[in-house]
This record gives sequence, structure tokens and C-alpha cells, in this order.
Amino acid sequence: MKVAIASDHGGVNIRNEIKKLLEEMGIEYEDFGCECETSVDYPDYALPVAQKVAKGEFDRGILICGTGIGMSIAANKVKGIRCALVHDVFSAKATREHNDSNILAMGERVIGPGLAREIAKVWLTTDYEGGRHERRVEKIKQIEEQNQ
Repeated sequence: MKVAIASDHGGVNIRNEIKKLLEEMGIEYEDFGCECETSVDYPDYALPVAQKVAKGEFDRGILICGTGIGMSIAANKVKGIRCALVHDVFSAKATREHNDSNILAMGERVIGPGLAREIAKVWLTTDYEGGRHERRVEKIKQIEEQNQ
């Protein structure tokens, strides 16, 4: 698995924790920034990750900002992206099993680094179930095609 990861200024600390987790898990990743504590615009960091995942250059992506909301909204504007904003372990598992999410968004001002690591680990190790969920994911893809 290959993961693209990025954050804005509000998610630097959790991004660094998730990078450590990826290394511990032996997962290849590329960090798309940011490396600052001054205010930056989250779409500038969400877009490259979303585009790379949509093109298949990366299997999955992880985005972190203050709340995770802005990153998830921006990422979901890219065709082929199913970015889930997650702040609990149950939802991390469910979004992989049921929605085949390919980007995880989290908020550093919402959760701490320990929980963020748990969420990311569950999300990274959970497979998509397909089956009855496939019909629903296909409907999402159809909506996307109709609204380009």
C-alpha cells in the first residue's frame, strides 16, 4: 500500500504522528506538507493528495486540518474520491467496509494523537466488504458522472 498524506497548519502534529505510524506499519508514504505553523489554505494541500489518489498513483490518502471538515470538502470535489471525515474507531472501520473510502480526514483540534493513530490504523487495515455495499458505491459514482 502507498499512502499520500498532507495537512494544513492546524494538523501538523497529528500528521507527524500518523507518519510515525505508517513507518511502524511498513507502509510507503509521501508527505505533501505543510511544514509551517502560519496560516495556509487547506485546499492547497487537499487537492494534490486527492488528485494523486484519484489517478491511482497512491492507494489511499490521509488529510488533517483543524477540524478535518475543510480538507474533506475539498478532497471530495475530485472525481473518484470518497473522503470520510472520521473522529472515532467505529466510523473508521465502517467507512472502509461499507463506503470503500480512499481518503481519511481528521481534525487535530477535535481528537488527540493517540486516537488519531488508532483511527488511522483501523482505517488502513480494514478491507472493503463489497457485496450489498457495492450497489451503493456504484450509485455514488453515477452521481459523480452526472454532475461533472
